[in-house]
Amino acid sequence: MRSGLLWLAAVIVTVGLAVWQRMTGPTYPVRGAVWVGGAEVKVKLIRSGETGRELPVAVTVPTGVAGEVAWRRFPTDDPWHIQPLEWHDGVLRSAIPPQPPAGKVEYQVRLTDPDRGTVVFPERPAVARFKGAVPAAILVPHILAMFLAMAVAARAGFAALADEPGLARLAWLAFALTVVGGFLLGPAVQKYAFGAWWTGVPFGWDLTDNKTLLAGVAWAWALWRLRGGRAARGSVLVAAAVMLVVFSIPHSVWGSQIDWRAADSAAPAGSAADR
Repeated sequence: MRSGLLWLAAVIVTVGLAVWQRMTGPTYPVRGAVWVGGAEVKVKLIRSGETGRELPVAVTVPTGVAGEVAWRRFPTDDPWHIQPLEWHDGVLRSAIPPQPPAGKVEYQVRLTDPDRGTVVFPERPAVARFKGAVPAAILVPHILAMFLAMAVAARAGFAALADEPGLARLAWLAFALTVVGGFLLGPAVQKYAFGAWWTGVPFGWDLTDNKTLLAGVAWAWALWRLRGGRAARGSVLVAAAVMLVVFSIPHSVWGSQIDWRAADSAAPAGSAADR
């Protein structure tokens, strides 16, 4: 019964960290409300787009409210592109043109009614990043392996605290899941999404890749300490803590980002990079 309760606790910790990581990450939609047209209007701006598809912008508003979306590439000093939001059955709609993988845009909506003037949301423009489509056959196993690795890591940490037997088995399982999800499937996801297999150390500072690297090293160190049947409870506890802490950091922070200056200088005249 104790083992079952500890597994339940491990799952709860994992789900909690996953929700926290998602809601605090840079791809979580920007949400808020503004007062316009005599009513409170809820606004949701998405912050993740797919290369080859437009980024939709939609706001449900009262009759008589007009609006526009202002956007430009990020981070640049490009002039703002202003596009009208078109009325369709109570919804103002527009779309931002697709960008290349790792291309970012910043944007905001401006809503206007005759009585109250113009309201801007958000005050600081939302930043959306585009990525290539990742096949479900790669993405789903990657996500599943990483969440299972976090759950096993939490369970191993609880086992170390409770001085349970079988630490080595849990450590090997956490390490194996991290390797499969982070070092085999992870680079494939990165390649499809952003065109590069690995952008962490030593090639860059992508935080997602570096988090995976740190977790893998922590578990490799714990396994080395467990060699020959040693207890090494403290090492397992440290490895579990490292993994849970690094994966509580919001996903995609310091992620792949296109260098617009390099893209512009490399692109032929009149190409998409000149927009």
